[in-house]
Amino acid sequence: MASETERSRERRWVVVAPDGRYVTLGRHSDPSEEEILAAEKALLSQDLSGWLAVMEGNPWVGKVPELLEVRPLGGPTSNFSDAATACLAAILAKRADAGS
Repeated sequence: MASETERSRERRWVVVAPDGRYVTLGRHSDPSEEEILAAEKALLSQDLSGWLAVMEGNPWVGKVPELLEVRPLGGPTSNFSDAATACLAAILAKRADAGS
């Protein structure tokens, strides 16, 4: 089992939506350009947008993860910092709910 320090260094590729929702694209390797384009196409097919980002840290345990913007997907009209703030708030709320 990974130690807390190892979990806090976890790195995953995510797509973050403007409302803070996120989905993981991968954890053990970088996504290919084809995978990124497919994710963008899937967003656009649902009239959605977001950002490709790297999440450093485990969303379920340890210190609060950090989100690093890589690039926009689907032409978001808001800014990444607002989406990242909403995403981290949702992660903390889920942690609090799991602890009760």
